[in-house]
Amino acid sequence: MEQVAALNEEAIEAWNGPLFDRFLAFRPIVTTGLGNHGEALLAWQPPGAGDRVLDIGCGFGDTTQRLAGLVGEAGSATGVDAAERFIGLARSEARDAGLENVAYRVGDVQVMTFEERFDYAFSRMGTMFFASPVAALRNVRAALVPGGRLCMVVWRRKLDNDWLHRGEVIVNRFVERPEVYDEPTCGPGPFSMADADTTTEILTAAGFSHITLRRCDIEIMVGATLDEAIEVVMSLGPAGEILRLQGERAAHLLPAIDTALREGMGEFVREDGVWAPASTWLVAAHAPAA
Repeated sequence: MEQVAALNEEAIEAWNGPLFDRFLAFRPIVTTGLGNHGEALLAWQPPGAGDRVLDIGCGFGDTTQRLAGLVGEAGSATGVDAAERFIGLARSEARDAGLENVAYRVGDVQVMTFEERFDYAFSRMGTMFFASPVAALRNVRAALVPGGRLCMVVWRRKLDNDWLHRGEVIVNRFVERPEVYDEPTCGPGPFSMADADTTTEILTAAGFSHITLRRCDIEIMVGATLDEAIEVVMSLGPAGEILRLQGERAAHLLPAIDTALREGMGEFVREDGVWAPASTWLVAAHAPAA
């Protein structure tokens, strides 16, 4: 592991530990649902053939492989994630796929050093968890060639992602996020860039220009069945974070929470699964030209 910012250590511990396990358990749900929003960004702001691409917070590395295919053999894609377990799995799958223009690094983008320069930086939900997002994105900007692009997907506000918001509200009826806990947290959280003005200010302070945010609303399947959807909500996102931090102290409340979630999320059930509104910002920005 390369150098880590002290304020990111707790979040990295969470992503390399319990959150990896939970995301792996629900990987098809997570990558398919978020993948549609990532594809919308790539349709709007694709990398060019032959580009050298940096994939920030690459997770399982599926986005890195996708980017490598878009830039072709003359280009390359480097995925970076602070969680070693995600990178270990990503490297294994890229090796099994025989991809020669894909590489992965374990590192904290907020402080790591990039020897290579990139034409295009991409992130699907990987930029919201830095303790100091300006520092992290300034480091990304320094790694881009003059005029290089940063393109990222971030969540919009909770109210526009009702399955996450509703899950949190329902869980809060029974138990709240504890002030004292033993488990590591995920950092600032998934909605740290939900406000367009805040995100624009972060990018401007990081040295980017020509900043554009485009709203993207695409339903995502949060479970093949209501049972699975309830598991997802109780494991991931704001509701899952509350329950994880409470641990055994909330164990006796789980049956009642399960019942309340079933009632609250029943309207999302369709014949082909549990589908809920999901809203993101597709963000594009440029590093200063030479």
